[in-house]
Amino acid sequence: MKRLLVVALLFGGLFVWPYAAQAHCDTLNGPVVAAAKEALATGDITPVLKWIKLENEAEVRQVFKKALAVRKKGPEAQDLADTHFFETLVRIHRAGEGAPYTGLNAEEIEPPVAAADKALEIGKVEELVKLVTEKVADGIRDRFKETLEKKKHANESVAVGREFVEAYVLFTHYVERIYVDAEGAHGH
Repeated sequence: MKRLLVVALLFGGLFVWPYAAQAHCDTLNGPVVAAAKEALATGDITPVLKWIKLENEAEVRQVFKKALAVRKKGPEAQDLADTHFFETLVRIHRAGEGAPYTGLNAEEIEPPVAAADKALEIGKVEELVKLVTEKVADGIRDRFKETLEKKKHANESVAVGREFVEAYVLFTHYVERIYVDAEGAHGH
């Protein structure tokens, strides 16, 4: 009985816990590190300050000042100073979002996030809207088709009925998550 309860809770958690978006601010090619590289190259911290909360500004300024001083001691020192500054900045930025810091990574940025960045860069949103709309439409259609097919046979047996219910739950929760995200608060 206890095992069944644990399995039910874990399975239910898949539908209750919010989907965690991939962060791109912790990538070496993301916007936070890009701002940090610009700041280090120019000696001006201003580009990074927008990525952190006011209460963390003193700490970031201190690390930036030290990074600039250490960078002058040669290529290896520069690499270490840059990495330390990137890690500190991204850790503080992530904490400001209420997200954990798991280190810097060199992963590619997810296609929708890259498309969002590009839309902001060029000042046009239509390609982003098309990308996301097509992905959502395909997701709804695929889940609908599977659920409808299982519904046709749902009363043939309890086992087949359960397959329908599983597909139904996945389908309706998918649609609900999309809808709630579309109308909900603008969080990270």
